[in-house]
Amino acid sequence: MNSFISWMGGKKLLRNAICECFPASGVEKYVEVFGGAAWILFHRDKHAKLEVYNDINSSLVNLFKCVKHHPNAIKEELENVLYSRVTYSEFMDLHRNSALTDIQRAAMYFYIIRASFGSKISSFGAKSRDITDAEYLSVIKERLKRVVIENKSFESLIKQYDRPHTLFYCDPPYFGTERYYDHGGSDFVRDSHIKLADILRNIKGRCVVSYNDDEFIRRLYEGFDIEEVSRQNNLSPHNGQEAYRELLIKNY
Repeated sequence: MNSFISWMGGKKLLRNAICECFPASGVEKYVEVFGGAAWILFHRDKHAKLEVYNDINSSLVNLFKCVKHHPNAIKEELENVLYSRVTYSEFMDLHRNSALTDIQRAAMYFYIIRASFGSKISSFGAKSRDITDAEYLSVIKERLKRVVIENKSFESLIKQYDRPHTLFYCDPPYFGTERYYDHGGSDFVRDSHIKLADILRNIKGRCVVSYNDDEFIRRLYEGFDIEEVSRQNNLSPHNGQEAYRELLIKNY
């Protein structure tokens, strides 16, 4: 199934290749450390006994929690909202206001994601679309029923769930592109990439990590199984015809 949102760095185009990397058996816990739009979680047809979605972005996590528990309330919040630059700007200013309910914040953030250019949460998309079509949220609610939703740092999350039968899927901010992420990406500095690699070298479970093809990343994960893959770059000036090279890294 598809995710209900697009997201900067989302893995819609690589989901088949990533899922093919996963172990065929022996996975009791499946943990997405940098959840984003959860394209891999939604695409997986083999469900573990325990599944975990995590992201450091509290606005994104709140959206997932509200879709899991109150999808109809989000639909009602958006029912009469117009698709416009003015509304987008108002929601950008308001969506982190502590006076809002969780549902109001979730509805605004859902709108912002869908109305922004390239789902970057930085500029209005200016395209004709039904931005408030939220019927699919009921389908997502059913899928999320058995998923634990967390809002932790990658260090504490991996420590909490690391067991011999755990599979971690890590999709961190790509090296050199951290500033483009809405929340948490700019805090993911060079040392964060190093720390993640060091942690994954010493886990009890298994991991798959997706990254941009960069020499620094290749050196960090020396000794891991590294597979090169490519996808179309949808945000390139060549109408998506330019290939973007990425790495799938495994510790098994």
